[in-house]
Amino acid sequence: MFLKSLKLVNFRLHRDSSLQFSENLNFFIGGNGQGKTSLLEAIYYLSTTKSLIGASDSEAVTFGESFFEIIGSFGGLTNHGVKVFYSSESRKKQVFLDDKQISNSTEIIGRFPVVTLTQSDHYITFGAPAERRKFVDSVISQASKAYLSLLLDYGKVLRQRAALLREIKDKGLSRFRSELDAWTETLAKLGAQIIKHRVDFIPVFKDYLKSSYYEIMKETEIPDIEYPFLNAGGDFQQELLSQLENKREEEIQRGKNLIGPHRDDFLFKINDIELRRYGSQGQHKTFQIALRFAQFFYLKDKISRTPIFLMDDIFGELDSDRSHKISDFLKRVGQAFITMTDFTSYEGLISRGKDFVIKVENGVCRYE
Repeated sequence: MFLKSLKLVNFRLHRDSSLQFSENLNFFIGGNGQGKTSLLEAIYYLSTTKSLIGASDSEAVTFGESFFEIIGSFGGLTNHGVKVFYSSESRKKQVFLDDKQISNSTEIIGRFPVVTLTQSDHYITFGAPAERRKFVDSVISQASKAYLSLLLDYGKVLRQRAALLREIKDKGLSRFRSELDAWTETLAKLGAQIIKHRVDFIPVFKDYLKSSYYEIMKETEIPDIEYPFLNAGGDFQQELLSQLENKREEEIQRGKNLIGPHRDDFLFKINDIELRRYGSQGQHKTFQIALRFAQFFYLKDKISRTPIFLMDDIFGELDSDRSHKISDFLKRVGQAFITMTDFTSYEGLISRGKDFVIKVENGVCRYE
């Protein structure tokens, strides 16, 4: 699968941009604030219906305009068209797949798999547990619609149960006991299924991570991922129910959900040493890059479709040796979109006749 073309209307700096792409590497070159990352964001919208940078839809509308439109054409074994339209007046976003409006983002997610490598990946290894959960959940969700549906259902249960816990905190338990028991049972059931998906995923994904890490470093460092339930065995649902019972009074006192897979963490390690606490800057960066390449090849094998790779201003942070190793690795990927502020140091990355270089200046694109 690959993205053949992209058209933007009133999307950030891009008032009217139309682009055709190589099936290999596509470089967006330009200074900061010129609209390079907006092109990646638009591609991400087509694949997920959401912003790459976590911005609201309204923020993406060109200043002074009332809507934005993103149109993409995907090729491969079959051709598909995707359009994302947002109106500031109605504050509504519409997504169309092959000219048919879809009602739920789950109809898009995973159909056009995408892998991103951005500077915000820093938070995956350095940040809070939520960042690592977000990474793992995003990979599994693109490979499994069942898992994505589980996450959505689980989120609804968390919100309902939290509201009930707050009400119990204010009004007392007696009149809500049976209702709380029902929500607790549902939370444990869905939570156990999420845990099972993660337990099945981690050992398989670790093999992809180790392979990607070796390709980048060619060294003896061995990356690893630990998850609390990996060696737990037994009945995950019963384990959650037991933990929830032990925390029952504290949850009521605090009016919030304290137990469940929404609180889990994943421990990243190199040579059995915890990366977050003891890893060097170079090890963190290499681990982040290896995670994304592992995600790419995992999805490619799992769903038999080649993801699109988005890389935002990564090479400027790397030393020459890592840059060249990653560029060699990229040639095995397929289609990738890479932003750079300065191309002069990396002209060796391009394969003439196969790859495209596109200069971006104040939302205007031109081919080099």
